[in-house]
Amino acid sequence: MNPSGAVRSKLLRPLAMALTPSSSPYSATLGSIVSRRNFASSSSDEVLTIETSVPFTSHKCEPPSRSVQTTPKELMGFFQDMALMRRMEIAADSLYKAKLIRGFCHLYDGQEAVAVGMEAAITRKDCIITAYRDHCIYLGRGGTLVESFAELMGRTGGCSKGKGGSMHFYKKENGFYGGHGIVGAQIPLGCGLAFGQKYTKDETVTFTLYGDGAANQGQLFEALNIAALWDLPAILVCENNHYGMGTAEWRAAKSPAYYKRGDYVPGLKVDGMDVLAVKQACLFAKEHALKNGPIILEMDTYRYHGHSMSDPGSTYRTRDEISGVRQERDPLERVRKLILGNDIATVAELKDIEKQAKKEVDEAIAKAKESPMPDPSGLFSDVYVKGYGTEAFGADRKEVKSVLP
Repeated sequence: MNPSGAVRSKLLRPLAMALTPSSSPYSATLGSIVSRRNFASSSSDEVLTIETSVPFTSHKCEPPSRSVQTTPKELMGFFQDMALMRRMEIAADSLYKAKLIRGFCHLYDGQEAVAVGMEAAITRKDCIITAYRDHCIYLGRGGTLVESFAELMGRTGGCSKGKGGSMHFYKKENGFYGGHGIVGAQIPLGCGLAFGQKYTKDETVTFTLYGDGAANQGQLFEALNIAALWDLPAILVCENNHYGMGTAEWRAAKSPAYYKRGDYVPGLKVDGMDVLAVKQACLFAKEHALKNGPIILEMDTYRYHGHSMSDPGSTYRTRDEISGVRQERDPLERVRKLILGNDIATVAELKDIEKQAKKEVDEAIAKAKESPMPDPSGLFSDVYVKGYGTEAFGADRKEVKSVLP
């Protein structure tokens, strides 16, 4: 068994060293301060070249450059998006404890850079499909806070009409195909989406997200085999937060180098707490997948909450480990230090953004609570194909409860 200290050391990257303005690759000079609410100035579109926190590690491919191009406008957008996601998940925690959210609930705080960086590299014509830790992915795909909280609380105004709950967010019109509760089951579905994209020749890709716990599922390798055989534009993203439920990766996987798991499929290990590294990796992966077929991205990330709300998250890891990652690798704090170190915005302006995020979340919760609960007859809809007049019976099989449209 590995000592807890050894596990912790793999999770930490020195944030202070990486982001010191005087010596850091994150340092650049701007002529003026750009606030989140004032992107009209020319400096907001000035191109900055910034190095990723750590190098990419590759398997059967040349890694992308560590130098990432961005702008003050994009960096401020990253901060606002991640601040909103962080506040949404903190609020969901409180709503669950107040019993306004029932059933399963898996929170994403700590992993926001993956959702935000991925969106920065792709378009809404590209598809994303993920597991049950899906709230922030949905928000990144253009979902609203009101739809999110309504769904979490089982209301008709939710993105899945209150029927899906935390694990089954969905927004097909924006290329988001869920939200899946069965571990690893979304992987072959994601490869199926990629098959459709290749068939229609529309030059788009599918990002299929799964966790390190699902990386040992047989269906991953079955789907990957077909994707490689047919050169599908499939990008498999392992969000390695280092704990599958309550089991550390080193206790569950003989080879925790998940980016190499494809064997004959190229892979890339990415610092998933660095939003710019995620963006660069996803740009690289999309270009690769369109030309050469599937690729695996392993996002080295971390969840602050437990696996789900029934998991305190502190029985199989130390509180020192969690606080250490927060202090040294937090994705939101990395962007904050980058913005402040380059005089893009002030401390007060960033605080205002966080206050606004809290206000938006609070207002969305209040509005979501006004949405009604689904009518019981809704149990019979969205089950079978429409137009066949299917009869639905009660438990005793004697009385017809409904004739489906």
